Amino acid sequence: MWLTKSSIGRKTVMSVTGLALILFLTFHVLMNAVAIFCPEAYNKICGILGANWYAVAATLGLAALFVIHIIYAFWLTIQNKKARGNDAYEITSRPKSVEWASQNMLALGIVIACFTVLHLYQFWGHMMLAELLPCLGIQTVATCPVSGEEVAIAANDGWGQIMTYFGGPLGWVVLAIYLIGFAALWFHMTHGFWSAFQSLGTNNDTWMPRLKKTSCAWATIVCLLFAVEAIVFTLKAQCPECGNAPVPAYELKVMERSHHGEAAPCHDMMKHQCGEATPEGCQGKHEGCEGKHECAEGQCQGKQEGCCGEKKCAEATEDCCQK
Repeated sequence: MWLTKSSIGRKTVMSVTGLALILFLTFHVLMNAVAIFCPEAYNKICGILGANWYAVAATLGLAALFVIHIIYAFWLTIQNKKARGNDAYEITSRPKSVEWASQNMLALGIVIACFTVLHLYQFWGHMMLAELLPCLGIQTVATCPVSGEEVAIAANDGWGQIMTYFGGPLGWVVLAIYLIGFAALWFHMTHGFWSAFQSLGTNNDTWMPRLKKTSCAWATIVCLLFAVEAIVFTLKAQCPECGNAPVPAYELKVMERSHHGEAAPCHDMMKHQCGEATPEGCQGKHEGCEGKHECAEGQCQGKQEGCCGEKKCAEATEDCCQK
């Protein structure tokens, strides 16, 4: 088959898979931008792209593209070294027309691959994989800013996952690693974008200068947006008002166990909201009268789980227990 046996075929595979991955990165950076402006909308997107069959199929397709791209990169590198033979050691300088990135594409690719493994562990592993295989017990655990108790971040809570990994003492280290990954990605994309079109036959004096400019602009926009987003996420996760808490709670809704034993999102614990309950009904903890079961004003005397939602009473007055 010419896609594997010929040099042109292998370069074609590299080009097509590379361009497909660039399109995915463009979608990814735009999706991340949603998280900055509206975390709730971002979580809805994460829900749509969760453990659904179409999301799983797309993930498998992306994984195949990534693996094929890496395999062919090593293959072409080995082929080029064999073709040069001993002449490769006679080169003492590089022509000015040869870009630094073009001479280090494999090394840059390895850096990007290592960064991708970390990224997949942090997010794909604790989101989609956690939903697909709950038997593995994969879970993101963080400390609640108010109670100090450990809480589990839901697998489909993308914003909570972001705040967890960019927060805490290691948040700045994670940011540094991401910025290094984005820098390597920029060099890789600036050369790879136009080189892919060149391999596909677009190689003339009219289009190549345009493609090189487009390649540089596209790579710069995508990688710069990635970097800005990572910095914004880190600043939000490390905000002074949240102290050293790994999970800031100004917009994040952490998970807790309700009195029924089912996971339910509690109110913004940073703001100590208690729903519509009176102070007497919200003594002690600030969960807002047990998750979603908000109390009507004046009805929750005694324990805060009484007279809420399902009309279940606990040390409450008879008047509030009418079915």
